[in-house]
Amino acid sequence: MSILGNILGKIFKRRETAAPAPAPTASPTSAPAPTAAAQPVDVDGILDFMNEQRDQKLNWRTSIVDLMKLTGMDSTLAERKELASELGYTGDTSDTATMNIWLHKQVIARIRADGGQIRDLTD
Repeated sequence: MSILGNILGKIFKRRETAAPAPAPTASPTSAPAPTAAAQPVDVDGILDFMNEQRDQKLNWRTSIVDLMKLTGMDSTLAERKELASELGYTGDTSDTATMNIWLHKQVIARIRADGGQIRDLTD
């Protein structure tokens, strides 16, 4: 599985185990009920809860390193460079500050695209 896939899986799986969707009660002739994935996911709440359980508080809202650590991922430079390659980063991976900012924005955008609700940093 990809690094991004692992991050998303840990966030969205956490939601599924925390609050299981009610069982569908569709009759054989009716259309299937929408899946839980179509529902908005409170990623702020999930990640804040995960962060509250830690002794070391992480700034997942602005740091890709902290976001990866919080979701149990390896946040080494090698892993971040692999994630950058996976996401199509065309900048200089030796400029880690710029790459990390770009990575964080891309991962947050993907979380939102997959139905995750995260407040804007300007809120």
